[in-house]
Amino acid sequence: MTELQKNVIQWATDRALCDPIKQTLKTLSEAGELADAVCMEDFELIKDAIGDIEVCLTILKNQLGFEQNECLKSAYDVISKRTGKTVKGTFIKD
Repeated sequence: MTELQKNVIQWATDRALCDPIKQTLKTLSEAGELADAVCMEDFELIKDAIGDIEVCLTILKNQLGFEQNECLKSAYDVISKRTGKTVKGTFIKD
């Protein structure tokens, strides 16, 4: 775990953030902000929203007892074997 991730977890602990459902809802809210920022092509807002999502997910992983890269590895293990094609910039799996 990086020092920055430890700092995020400590920040959440100091504020008694301990409800995975509320953390999930916060993550979805931040994802909406990211969508808005992308639509506006506002790169500063995009960077901020991505960071907010990373913070939310770091806290959520900690609340659920996952290692920091465990979820990413799990997803990559699936997508690395996935076949399909890219249509208009979007990957469509078989």
